[in-house]
Amino acid sequence: MNKPSENGQLINAENVKTHEVFVFASDNKIINILKYNKSLFLANQFKDTLRAEQKRTLIGYSFGEDGNPTLYWGSENHKNIRIIKYNLETKTSNPLSFDFPANTGNVITSFQKNNTFYILSKEKDQDHLLLFEFRNEKCEIKMFDFTPFSFKNEKGQGVSFSALVQYHYPIEKIESDDFSSLDKSENKSKMFIQDDGIVLTFDYNAKRTQTFHLNFETNAVTEKLFDTPATQTPSTTNSFYLEKKLYQISANSDQLLFSIKDFDSGKSIKNVSISKNDSISFKNSPMFLQVNGEKPIKLKTTSKFLKQLSTVNSALSAFKSKQYTFITFGGFVAYQTLGLSYNGMDFNNVQNASKMVFFDVALSSDSEFVNNSRLEPLAIDNLNYFLSTSKNISLVSILKVPDFYILGYYDNATKSYAMRKFTDGFMDQNPGNPIMNKAMFTKSMSSKRN
Repeated sequence: MNKPSENGQLINAENVKTHEVFVFASDNKIINILKYNKSLFLANQFKDTLRAEQKRTLIGYSFGEDGNPTLYWGSENHKNIRIIKYNLETKTSNPLSFDFPANTGNVITSFQKNNTFYILSKEKDQDHLLLFEFRNEKCEIKMFDFTPFSFKNEKGQGVSFSALVQYHYPIEKIESDDFSSLDKSENKSKMFIQDDGIVLTFDYNAKRTQTFHLNFETNAVTEKLFDTPATQTPSTTNSFYLEKKLYQISANSDQLLFSIKDFDSGKSIKNVSISKNDSISFKNSPMFLQVNGEKPIKLKTTSKFLKQLSTVNSALSAFKSKQYTFITFGGFVAYQTLGLSYNGMDFNNVQNASKMVFFDVALSSDSEFVNNSRLEPLAIDNLNYFLSTSKNISLVSILKVPDFYILGYYDNATKSYAMRKFTDGFMDQNPGNPIMNKAMFTKSMSSKRN
């Protein structure tokens, strides 16, 4: 590839109907398409010259009924998409162009679901969202109207939906196939992509979580409200949605409350209360404080943990494996600091800083805590550990297939593209996994790489 660190783009993708795996890798001149069958043997490939899409960003893909891929190349101003349908049998490509309507507004995010490519946008100063659905070389625009609903903070002060997501709390997309870090899940407005639509959660009101389900088929918007666990003194609150369950947290320097509710019925499944004088017997990791991404420091008491937690935005994240649901409790805050004066010289440069506090737990299928120090690392743990200890890697793309993860990347040293398979377990159980023992699993690793 020609200067991949500067010009390269890479996406690993799966055709969910055929379970074929594709690689789309480009530089500033060529797009390489590799097609693998479901057993990951190379079945076909196609190299095409980039034309009008040469200076564009590869933002997504879809698959047609014939199994061939379509790639979507976005413009810098988000006003136009160049759509290229590639035919691997005939080694041809067919270009199309799509111009967004004038009322599109700001693009929130893009995503793929069921071989279809979507773009979600917020029309400026209007209380609705627009969803662009690209399938079979056509685009259907769906509108989700929020004007029938009210948005109020805990003081009863109202705010428009437009102001809420456009200015105060922008929507953060959460990937269900990855364990979301607390710096993402601490956001007050989150979206979770489902087979039949989108779940939105809003935690701007400390007294309740306001949720909406956006139905892809009917364009209906359904609201559900969930009271947050009530502490005796003011707290910061947040929530996380996973597989029709809503996980909620309320925390201050004296207390941490946690609840699980059934999303459809609203019924309570589990409630946990932790005070500063308690010991947390069900945690599966130490309590950590991490500043500016450096090596985490262990916090020895619950009181010290809650004191640090009260200085950040409370958050939690959840991830489902085959056996357990893994949850990270804690919080995160990002802030800026000013340079100091030294020897008569003023340093007015602004520096970014962050603080995170957290610990991990595991839940069984019936929502009981699993206090097991012998829990094995997940495939995503093995993958992230490999990334944190590898150098000369660029253009990283992660793909979750039914039984394992595929990491695709460009190796700058060998000047070649590579795919690696990661499964649950230690190295001695699966030679492809890098984590050899529990000590390596719990060791803090830098995420920086060349």
